Amino acid sequence: MTLVNLADVLADAAGEGRGVGAFNVIQLEHAEALVAAAEETGLPVVLQISENAVRYHGALAPVALATMAVANRSSARCVLHLDHAESESLVDEAVALGFTSVMFDGSKLDDATNRETTRAVVERCHEFGVSVEAELGEIGGKDGVHAPGVRTDPTDAAAFAHETGVDALAVAVGSSHAMTSRTATLDLDLIARIRAVSPVPLVLHGSSGVDDDSLVAAVRNGMTKVNIATHLNAAFTGAVRDFLADDPTVVDTRKYLGAGRAAVQAETARLLRLLAAT
Repeated sequence: MTLVNLADVLADAAGEGRGVGAFNVIQLEHAEALVAAAEETGLPVVLQISENAVRYHGALAPVALATMAVANRSSARCVLHLDHAESESLVDEAVALGFTSVMFDGSKLDDATNRETTRAVVERCHEFGVSVEAELGEIGGKDGVHAPGVRTDPTDAAAFAHETGVDALAVAVGSSHAMTSRTATLDLDLIARIRAVSPVPLVLHGSSGVDDDSLVAAVRNGMTKVNIATHLNAAFTGAVRDFLADDPTVVDTRKYLGAGRAAVQAETARLLRLLAAT
């Protein structure tokens, strides 16, 4: 199936009160697992390649083209999304490669520059039918706009979305990036208040730190795109550790990477159903 547009997927989901799962691709096994989970559930999936993953691989094209190949041979509806890109040139490269969505992260810029630059990115991407996700400026802390205690103002969120023309907006409502425990407390009332004034679907970053019940509640209160990465990395790594512990003589990487891939597929399918069942 040809890759699909993020804005279309989110519009359908928001209209039906469903959430859409967005998960990071680091190795080929991740792409295979995520797409297999989408096929298994019959639900759309967002395949995210972050700027950090690009640095790990040394270039965007190899991991992107491999992910596209996996998606294009599948019957699943897959969005290929560049995640947390701070480089405009990387955004342009992703568009040229055939990505259907990008997240431009101008949160480290001052507010006026973030809005101006994001608006320019949106104009370029929309010329090619590519969706754009963005977020408001950094307030402080290691995780910036998603540091614990940081919250997005509904009025600011609505103004930012209107001024920039983005297709989705990431907001800070209590989650934090890279959490390995699911103990984050979301401000559900704030989600509802932002959604009431936002002209575009909302995105929850740092969702690995959010438990199942809170994820469901977040979607019911107006969240649509839900980003989960660290949680699946833990599932992958745990399965590999268990496999190697059970068979310390194994040398065939396909065996233990296959165990990791299977674990990610199972957990992704569970999360896709969880988010869509709300």
